[in-house]
Amino acid sequence: MAQLSPSVARHEDRAEDQSSEVHRPAPIPPEPIPPEPILQVPGRMRVIRRNGQVTGFDPGKIVIAMTKAFLAVEGGTAAASSRVHERVEGLTGQVVGALTRRLADGGTVHIEDIQDQVELALMRAGEHRVARAYVLYREEHARARSARAAAHAAPEAPALRVTLADGRMVPLDQERLARLVGEACAGLEAVAPQAILEDALRNLFDGVAEADVGRALIMGARARIEQDPQYSRVAARLLLDGLRREALGYLAMADGVETQADLAGRYGEYFGAYVRRAIDLELLDPRLAQFDLARLGAALRPERDLDFNYLGLQTLYDRYFIHTATGTRFELPQAFFMRVAMGLAIEEIEREERAIEFYELLSSFAFMSSTPTLFNSGTLRPQLSSCYLTTVPDDLDGIYGAIKDNALLSKFAGGLGNDWTRVRGLGAHIKGTNGKSQGVVPFMKVANDTAVAVNQGGRRKGAVCGYLETWHIDIEEFLELRKNTGDDRRRTHDMNTANWVPDLFMRRVAEDGDWTLLSPDEAPDLHELVGAAFEAAYLGYEARAERGELKVSKRVKAVDLWRKMLAMLFETGHPWIAFKDPCNLRYTNQHVGVVHSSNLCTEITLHTNDQEIAVCNLGSVNLAAHLSAEGLDTERLAGTVRTAMRMLDNVIDINFYSVPQARRANLRHRPVGLGLMGFQDALHRLRIPYGSEAAVAFADTSMEALSYFAIEASTELAAERGRYPSFAGSLWSRGILPIDSIRLLEEGRGGWLQMDTTSRLDWDALRERVRTVGMRNSNCLAIAPTATISNIVGVSQSIEPTYQNLYVKSNLSGEFTVVNPYLVADLAARGLWDPVMVNDLKYYDGSVQPIDRIPEDLKALYATAFEIDPRWLVEAASRRQKWLDQAQSLNLYMSEPSGIKLDNLYKLAWVRGLKTTYYLRSLGATHVEKSTLADTARANRLSAVGGSYRALEKTKGNGKGNGDGQAAPKVCAITDPDCESCQ
Repeated sequence: MAQLSPSVARHEDRAEDQSSEVHRPAPIPPEPIPPEPILQVPGRMRVIRRNGQVTGFDPGKIVIAMTKAFLAVEGGTAAASSRVHERVEGLTGQVVGALTRRLADGGTVHIEDIQDQVELALMRAGEHRVARAYVLYREEHARARSARAAAHAAPEAPALRVTLADGRMVPLDQERLARLVGEACAGLEAVAPQAILEDALRNLFDGVAEADVGRALIMGARARIEQDPQYSRVAARLLLDGLRREALGYLAMADGVETQADLAGRYGEYFGAYVRRAIDLELLDPRLAQFDLARLGAALRPERDLDFNYLGLQTLYDRYFIHTATGTRFELPQAFFMRVAMGLAIEEIEREERAIEFYELLSSFAFMSSTPTLFNSGTLRPQLSSCYLTTVPDDLDGIYGAIKDNALLSKFAGGLGNDWTRVRGLGAHIKGTNGKSQGVVPFMKVANDTAVAVNQGGRRKGAVCGYLETWHIDIEEFLELRKNTGDDRRRTHDMNTANWVPDLFMRRVAEDGDWTLLSPDEAPDLHELVGAAFEAAYLGYEARAERGELKVSKRVKAVDLWRKMLAMLFETGHPWIAFKDPCNLRYTNQHVGVVHSSNLCTEITLHTNDQEIAVCNLGSVNLAAHLSAEGLDTERLAGTVRTAMRMLDNVIDINFYSVPQARRANLRHRPVGLGLMGFQDALHRLRIPYGSEAAVAFADTSMEALSYFAIEASTELAAERGRYPSFAGSLWSRGILPIDSIRLLEEGRGGWLQMDTTSRLDWDALRERVRTVGMRNSNCLAIAPTATISNIVGVSQSIEPTYQNLYVKSNLSGEFTVVNPYLVADLAARGLWDPVMVNDLKYYDGSVQPIDRIPEDLKALYATAFEIDPRWLVEAASRRQKWLDQAQSLNLYMSEPSGIKLDNLYKLAWVRGLKTTYYLRSLGATHVEKSTLADTARANRLSAVGGSYRALEKTKGNGKGNGDGQAAPKVCAITDPDCESCQ
């Protein structure tokens, strides 16, 4: 890159500026009048000057300084001024946005941090000449300040004072801050306690609020997470200080507890006080007071508070902990886990013993219950179940009754799946009014708006997925529900949608045949038929339509409809594609009903009817926690699964049911969904690339073990508690296990199936035990997305590959830097982890593939989701599917989609026997929030000046992105908080 040599004006640094100014000899036009604020800035947000003074934050000063920087490089012509005004406005908005995201509730920011953000915005926008001049200016003035300081001894800085909640001011206790930071860094080799402390002190000022002192410490660690993921643990431990002070202060127990070590000896005493206060406030079930609280308090493991990463603990604090009506959190992490355990053990005979057993599993991160269970266990409304599946009738009472049920189920954190196939299509006859139907779409719009209005108790957005079978006359309009164009009254921007696809349609696509669309009021039995019976009835209706005997029908080319399904999936991310026949032909309880849809996240496959709303109760095993030097630790896994299945079975009896149809179905069939998370972590620890035969084999063996132990645990529960009431006539009762049901699917399809059926464990013995002893649960296994609970545990989501090795994750708790700890450890071991590597990863959006100095074996091991051939995801999913009695939330990633690729991928999913698929993740260009570190800012700037910082060479986006020179995601945000509703 050509070296630039702008001359930099020699003038004094002015404390009142919030951003540096760059000058050259060219005339500078008059300062522009600052525009209206670019973004809404929190009123309490203030700036700390280098002299320690604190003033209000004014975005207009950033506009002025950045405008001068541009004009100094580009000149003061009218054309340049016009361009500069537009660019500065956008860049200032980015800077202000980055700062206000960090300080959404107000607070202070140091002037150097603002300048870092300005520099970063210029780099990211490709304004390299301006950025370089800006870098040189900052370096020169830093040297000038150092020279002045050396020539004139600076006066001793005045002692800082802290403003307490009652308004009193006391001296800042720097000794205590040092103890907190030292404790937070204990046992973590790659962190620098003194640097964290110095950063925090730099961001404090005389009279700072007591709460802001803790925030400054946290931000000092949080800003360094990209340098080493161990800083995430440090930030979490510093966050604990605020949690302790808030909880113990509310319970009047704060005296003498300054650090986590101080708390350890009093955790049991606190626990009893916490339970009693929560019961008094009517937040917890009074029956919890009947437990031996002293025994449970003694069983708490305070040291496990230190096992969280920052994202996990902040998520718990923001969304899970018990709090007063005014928002005061007085539930600490180990009390939280014990409260959940007590709620799940409340009807056990040996309830203390079981509560401690459940607590050990949760607090060790070996297993985690789903979000509704964590929210509500032990409360007065213990709605613990995750998923509800309904079928909507074809009459007004039934339709609005189903929408009301949605609202009641969503209120207490349930995720919803609605089958809309029975509702008659557009143009169908309405006998009662002798008019014509408006079809299914307007009613789905009402369901969409209901999900928005009833937002799961204010903790997360209500979420629902609507399903429609592919033969429904409204299917073409259904495909367009998520489009951003067209009549907005016929769009559902907040509701997920999914196609419920029969095998006959897929065969017609493969054979290039026709497909007939029908209205369900004229073909009502198709809704209840599967396999050969469905085909026979459908052929009959096609013949009637051909003879003109049906009032509403339409013939289309199957391939054309398939192409539109794939096109909408690519364009809008919806509808997802789920396969009706595999869900039914392999359904363990097919003798009592038909599976008409899946759930919100496509992993639950249970039957529904007018009398029964299907319910599933979820939790996930942390696969990464069950590895040994030899591989999968099956002995530990068996113990975890045994306890987890008991916890899930308990949910069914304890659960608060807001509608009677859900209670009836859950108690009659008792389905649960044990899943897994941390699959990618396990592969990293085993040194297995995701895109490999070895990964497919591990998916197979690990799922076989999980399935075996779950089924075995359900038989043990059946021996102790009895079979589930509808066991007789099920596949289980006939000795047909999930692995055996593959044969039923193959027979139903007449071929068109390629699934591996290899097994390794003693299934014959278990098969006989299932047949003779019975099962406690109609279904045992389902792999949910684990979007939130995996954050709590600190492992990769579900069966997902690594999204990026360095990125910023956004959820309802804010934005968090995420860096792959396994990659960092490997690079550090080879002497490759340094600030330049951090910059390279940021530039390449978390990808290691373009970085020359990274060895090939690490490039294979740390390939990200969009760098893995998606067919590997399907192959691994097929191996899991053979062991699952339900399904899995399978996201598919495709970096450069095309019609041919999508066609081949989804046909492969069908042929490999998958029951469902989830999101199609497809990006036009990835974008990572490139945060900056205060203590590496100098290194970044110097490497930029030398031309080695790769961001200087990066080209802008395609102009269709998010306004910062980066192309926006093509389909959906990978970190969309709306995708958390199952777990």
